[in-house]
Amino acid sequence: MRDIPPAGTAATGPPRPGTASLPPDPPGRPVPAAGTVLVAVVGTVAALLGIGVRARFGAHVAVDEPQYLLTALSIFEDLDLDITDELDEGRWMPWAGTDALPVQTEVLPGGTQISPHDPLLPILLAVPMGLGGWIAAKAVMALMAGALAALTLWTAVRRFAVPARLATVGVLLASAAAPLAVYGQQVYPEIPAALATLAAVAVLAGPAFAGAAPPTGRPPATGPRAVAVFGLTVTALPWLSVKYAPVAAALAILGLWRLRADRRRLLGLTAGFAVMGAVYLGIHRLVWGGWTVYASGDHFQESGEFGVMGFAPDYAGRAVRLVGLMVDRGYGLAAWQPAWLLLLPAAGFALRRPRPYGAVLLLPLAAGWLTATFVALTMHGYWWPGRQTVVVLPPAVLLILVLLAGGPGWLRRAGFGLGVAGLADYAWLLADGYARRVTWVSGFGQAGSPLHRLLGNLLPDYRLGWTGFWPLHLAWVLASVLLVAYGTPYLSSRVISRTQKCRTPD
Repeated sequence: MRDIPPAGTAATGPPRPGTASLPPDPPGRPVPAAGTVLVAVVGTVAALLGIGVRARFGAHVAVDEPQYLLTALSIFEDLDLDITDELDEGRWMPWAGTDALPVQTEVLPGGTQISPHDPLLPILLAVPMGLGGWIAAKAVMALMAGALAALTLWTAVRRFAVPARLATVGVLLASAAAPLAVYGQQVYPEIPAALATLAAVAVLAGPAFAGAAPPTGRPPATGPRAVAVFGLTVTALPWLSVKYAPVAAALAILGLWRLRADRRRLLGLTAGFAVMGAVYLGIHRLVWGGWTVYASGDHFQESGEFGVMGFAPDYAGRAVRLVGLMVDRGYGLAAWQPAWLLLLPAAGFALRRPRPYGAVLLLPLAAGWLTATFVALTMHGYWWPGRQTVVVLPPAVLLILVLLAGGPGWLRRAGFGLGVAGLADYAWLLADGYARRVTWVSGFGQAGSPLHRLLGNLLPDYRLGWTGFWPLHLAWVLASVLLVAYGTPYLSSRVISRTQKCRTPD
């Protein structure tokens, strides 16, 4: 018996879901221009609509957002990261309220105050913030959300052979609902990081990183441009936030592994990562006084910069987030977009049949999910739910689309229904937000959406403590295990039958 040809070799017959990393791009799977424009516009507009909702009562931006915007303003006006004058002059008051900002910065030697946040997002927003203020900065964030939607569609169709119509609908449902639509206008690095992750995945799944030598024995031709793009996108992640370093590491390992047949480019990419890592650490030591930006944070002067992970972390207790990040009543992904539940059987399918796309999607997803579980201080922060997982939601969308592409029709209809419920929840949130009943970081638990309230009765609330959440938690642990471990044969019978049909006698 002969398996599906590995990536980088010729294949015959129509493309199959999940096998489109084979070069050249599969015939018959063009990305419709109308679909690309549609998802980009919807993703952008869905994010723009959220700008009218207050971040907190009395302020358009809140929490860490003012730090990013003040740094962007300093870069535009002073060409430096020192926000001392911006703080002294109260530059935040027109858009963050008249109350004093929470102190985040420690006065460094020389009297400078540098925000304890990595600088790439302020660099990207410096010009719009300087020319158009906070609204222009948020509009640029929304444009990034639209670009993320367009690239997700392109990657699904061209790299993973998902039918264009299915991919378009799926991307629309993901992009126009929480959390992607919400973070599409929040001044956080989540959406740019998701865009960088997706770009790296798109390159990894393409012909430049075929990962195996063809029958001729010659190494596959690896385009230098693709390798450079991959290196830049991976390098960008920690410059957006050091918390993305595990995702960047997972992508880097995948890239190096898939270049193993091309020694010259393997050595070049390895050297590039080494240099970029040294530059990152060196600049942080020089500017922030430590290995990370948290060295300049007022909150971490006694604990040290790694206190950002917690002063006495209970890793066993944090393990509940493995499920809680998905199903927490207020802060879980599924609480606001139920279609994310399809990620469970989709991950199971990828684990069962990892070639050719499985590792490219699963490893970054696992790195991001485990970071949000065990490294992040909390999942119940003063922010919109799902913040720590946004960076790896594009691979999650692709996994779900691959599952639906080969699944039975009823599964696609169920997925559509769940996705529409998420759209309704987001629309209700916007209405409540415009009416000043909720904000993006407070009060959203009282949103009036009947669908959200109905589903909430089935989800555990991890803020209640063990005695309050354990029955529903254990039920969801069991359901999650069953969906991941045993859901694939039932939910993806067409995928399995197609895979079996593509095997031919030697």
